[in-house]
Amino acid sequence: MPLLEVNNLHVQLQTQRGPAEAVRGIGFTLERGETLGIVGESGCGKSITVQSLMGLLPSSAEVTGSIRFDGTELVGLPEREMCEVRGNRIGMIFQEPMTALNPVHTIARQVGEPLRLHRGLSNADARKEALALLERVGIPDAASRLDAYPHQFSGGQRQRIGIAMALACGPDLLIADEPTTALDVTIQKQILELIRGLVAERGMALILISHDLGVIAQSVSKMLVMYGGSVVESGPTAAVFAERAHPYTQGLFAARPALGAPRGVKLATIQGSVPELVDLPPGCPFAGRCRYTIDACLATRPPPVPLPRDHQVRCIRLDEIAAEEGVPA
Repeated sequence: MPLLEVNNLHVQLQTQRGPAEAVRGIGFTLERGETLGIVGESGCGKSITVQSLMGLLPSSAEVTGSIRFDGTELVGLPEREMCEVRGNRIGMIFQEPMTALNPVHTIARQVGEPLRLHRGLSNADARKEALALLERVGIPDAASRLDAYPHQFSGGQRQRIGIAMALACGPDLLIADEPTTALDVTIQKQILELIRGLVAERGMALILISHDLGVIAQSVSKMLVMYGGSVVESGPTAAVFAERAHPYTQGLFAARPALGAPRGVKLATIQGSVPELVDLPPGCPFAGRCRYTIDACLATRPPPVPLPRDHQVRCIRLDEIAAEEGVPA
């Protein structure tokens, strides 16, 4: 049995313009110790997807479908029981550590809180464990900084503290939602290496959200490409990188800066912009921005098309695209 199994997940949010489907029938599985990356532009539904796994959506959100975690159905699970999963069996590293950390509580209190709540540790024992966690994630002189507050740490150190909190109870699944946003490249590399090392060391499953394709290539074994709340392409990372079958995936790769490109060469761009959720067509969410769009693309949501190596793509014009690109269909 997979550790995590998501089937036909839909998330509807209430907006000023009416209800909007932020996640549109996605599905995937994750085994113990497996790593999964989710990529796509801002507004494509990546964070909403993982927030639904954690039960952190707004109270007005409507969630349908199935999220089974280690045999337990999380959709509709009472909040009391969800609290036993959140922060205990599933840990999450949030995108912005300064807002994820409470500015009025010390680091020792915040890192130790999951240990007190889920493991029943005393304040003294939780403090000892918090110190060990902070040392493990590389906080310098951790013993003398246990009673410091978040604003007294740098951005990279705050992210390390967030990682320590997420790992406190030894979760089976770690979710990292763009964990290196707003950090400089040197600190980004350190944080990503730390996450990869801890996942391997503890045998956790990992879901990593990133807009950086290089990070995805180095960090995960399989990936989902999301657009408009849908998974448009999925499969082993090596297969998706090699084939790039969906026009949206092709656009993401084409927009990457190329090393050695002459000065003044403009980057390729994807025509248009990500539409509002309430404006998405009933068919393929990429229809309209895609240069291969025909009327059928706007009307009907494409079914998944299986490709070799457990690779799947949702596009009704794969043959035409392959012929134009000069690759086998």
